[in-house]
Amino acid sequence: MQKYAMLRDRILAELPGVVLRQAPPATEGELALDIDAVLNGSLSDAAQREIGFPWSPGMAERARRSVGATVAASRCALAGEGVAANLAGGTHHAYAHKGSGFCVFNDVAVAARLMQAEAARAAAQSGVSRKPLQVAVVDLDVHQGNGTAHICQRDPSVFTLSLHGEKNFPFRKEPSDLDVELPDGCTDGPYLEALTVALDTLDQRFEPDFVMYLAGADVFEGDRLGRLKLTADGMEARDRQVFDWAWQRRLPMVFAMAGGYGHRIEDTVAVQLNTYRVARTYADRWRAFTHSVDQ
Repeated sequence: MQKYAMLRDRILAELPGVVLRQAPPATEGELALDIDAVLNGSLSDAAQREIGFPWSPGMAERARRSVGATVAASRCALAGEGVAANLAGGTHHAYAHKGSGFCVFNDVAVAARLMQAEAARAAAQSGVSRKPLQVAVVDLDVHQGNGTAHICQRDPSVFTLSLHGEKNFPFRKEPSDLDVELPDGCTDGPYLEALTVALDTLDQRFEPDFVMYLAGADVFEGDRLGRLKLTADGMEARDRQVFDWAWQRRLPMVFAMAGGYGHRIEDTVAVQLNTYRVARTYADRWRAFTHSVDQ
């Protein structure tokens, strides 16, 4: 911290033509300029191109509700349901200051921060001292979660795991806590082996209280943008592996559907529906577990 005062003193001594003024605090409105630009339709053409679609009132409303759904699902999971989901969401390319890659706001980052804040407030009200809610983001979209990684960098309370296509978008990756890059054409076996190693590594490095799972359908072999070759059986095995891993640790989970760009939209929907089928088994386990604890 001393460097700031030292720099100021050097400027005063050696650069007399420079005018120094006391820094005013940024207002809440100034800090929320990007949000305001989305809501009022003042996004620049360049910003709209980076997001990937033009602004409209419906686009802004959808972006808000996509975040709201993940927030609401997170509250539900942490309140005792054990598992809840957003039918959309997983907008992991959005940064804190801009949207990108069909993502306007980063629902996972917003929900993670909010759940941490609400847990801290509840602890303070009850007079309990506790560490921040520890959140593990398990991102299995075929594209790296660059926005989430950037937002959560250097935050020891959030662990970001991204298992993604090495040569796929985004072409400038951000460092996650754990990145696993897969080659084009990766099939069920190597993918599931890589996921096993990744979850074991997460176990060794982090102890989560809460899991946020991005169940991207774009690793499916029928996807236009995925470039991987997972079968429907492989996709189901992936989901079961993640849900079983969380269940073994009795970790509440929220999941979002993230990407899916099938040659046939029906194929994408079928893959995502199957994720819900797997999740229902997990939810049943949680209900039985909660009932037994109550008794």
